[in-house]
Amino acid sequence: MRASAAATPGTGDGGGPSRSPVGLAWQAFGRNRAAVAGMATVLAFFAVALVGLALTKGAQPVLDPREVRLPDRLKPPLAQPNREAVGAAHLPRLGRYLLGTDELGRDVFARMLEGGFVSLSVGFVAVGIAVGLGIVIGGIAGHYGRTRLGLGRVGLTVDTLITGLIDVMLSFPTFFLILTVVAVLKPSIWNIMIVIGLTSWEGTARFVRAEILSLRERDFVQAAQMVGASGRRLILRHLVPNAVGPVLVSATLGVAGAILTESSLSFLGFGVPPPNATWGNILADGKRFIFDAPWLTLIPGTAILVVVLAFNLCGEGLREAFNPKLREG
Repeated sequence: MRASAAATPGTGDGGGPSRSPVGLAWQAFGRNRAAVAGMATVLAFFAVALVGLALTKGAQPVLDPREVRLPDRLKPPLAQPNREAVGAAHLPRLGRYLLGTDELGRDVFARMLEGGFVSLSVGFVAVGIAVGLGIVIGGIAGHYGRTRLGLGRVGLTVDTLITGLIDVMLSFPTFFLILTVVAVLKPSIWNIMIVIGLTSWEGTARFVRAEILSLRERDFVQAAQMVGASGRRLILRHLVPNAVGPVLVSATLGVAGAILTESSLSFLGFGVPPPNATWGNILADGKRFIFDAPWLTLIPGTAILVVVLAFNLCGEGLREAFNPKLREG
């Protein structure tokens, strides 16, 4: 009896079910315990930020991060409020100060919840701006890079101009550039988002440019050119969709950087203005009481450390999982 050499549909060479590249990548990601722990922490951060939005916003919030209770200033975590001095109308809704109070008697737990949503908003909006700019600029450099500009005898191409701009932007110390711009502009959360986004697109642009230069030589792109596809259609339908996957993976690392930048700016007094609470200004307020009330420094500092580390672990895990060379190694 002769064994059939044909493989059955839906099976691989080893007889098992075939897997798509995305499936293989997620399988590799699942084996990386550090990356899985990072993703779980990131998802928990999402949940905490959304809960913070629900509990601390509105005309009558459940937890008010701005309410001042001077009789309960510098209370340690899990401390009970001074009911006689504070008054029944101003007691914390949870009955205790879960994370203590600051120098004005404000509930640190409520302020941390509000700061979590601010950090999430700044991180994702800033990275969204940076990724959008990077994809557009990198796509133009990759596809139209050989086009010469009409500048007389200067043989300047689009690619030379854009890569030169990227090199100039990368030559500036990014944080000090952001600090200078923010110091000039009116302090607001939107200015922080826009400034961080406008100074963080260079890495994405270089990555997209390199991907498109590689994809431009593929058969499917040349076939689309042969049938008369316009440059705009080639970029939007063929080049960018195939180059954007790795970029979105690296954007996870960008969120961590944006959160850290916002916290640093708020710590220095150039970030989101009060009375809005951010982890950076909570940390800045607590540095004066580092020995009398160490929780004011340890709590926001630990939160920043854990969240930034979680995004970095998740991003590195996704990068390794979706890169076949790293996955095989």
